[in-house]
Amino acid sequence: MASQAGSRVALVTGASRRIGIGAAICRALAADGISVAFTYWQPYDRQMTWGADADAPALLKAELAAMGVRSLALEADLGQPDTPERVLEQVEQELGAPSILVNNATYSVNGDYEQLDAASLDAHYAVNMRGTFLLSALFARRFKGEAGRIINLTSGQALGPMSDELAYAATKGAVEAFTLSLAGGVAKLGITVNAVDPGPTDTGWMSPELKQVLAPRFPTGRIGQPQDAARLIAFLASEEAGWVTGQIIHSNGGFGWA
Repeated sequence: MASQAGSRVALVTGASRRIGIGAAICRALAADGISVAFTYWQPYDRQMTWGADADAPALLKAELAAMGVRSLALEADLGQPDTPERVLEQVEQELGAPSILVNNATYSVNGDYEQLDAASLDAHYAVNMRGTFLLSALFARRFKGEAGRIINLTSGQALGPMSDELAYAATKGAVEAFTLSLAGGVAKLGITVNAVDPGPTDTGWMSPELKQVLAPRFPTGRIGQPQDAARLIAFLASEEAGWVTGQIIHSNGGFGWA
């Protein structure tokens, strides 16, 4: 793999925070010699309790360059229908055609049946479903190589109820269905498609109280870290994972077993 990695290009969406899963994925791919383009959208982060990591895109880009790979940071609102094509065009022009797509960007706002409304559904759909689906389809239509990889990030909505995250859980469930069906459609192109559920992961959004509640539900007694998901995704992006496709992998440290 190492001999060919230098010519490979990956597009990772949603790498806007240095402590996030997206940034960890970028680092793991770069460690394998893969050039990395990543997207970020800080207006969303500014709406969240954790806030925006304003310096993250420039610092992550510099970090990847220091690892010896080419890198590209793209500010992109994946909730807009024309963004996927624009992003792929720019990546291809500046780094070359990507052979790896990691759909990590997500929109998530809590809301149960009391809060569910059209605006919330549309906001979740635009990023989690339409953005992911269009990027994946355009990636497949443009792909000219021999070993393509599409890796989607999902959640644990199939393992139990997420009653206070109805719109999020529904759209992530759709991502799992899309993963299986797309895998069957693009296998003839040499593209594998898989989804990873990393389980509860400490990316700065958890309060100390929530960590105390969650930690005992992991058999190891620790909460997932971004690097846990990144290591698996780097494997799925590798040539060694060419026989793995159409899978929903719950790599969550046994969450809920304890």
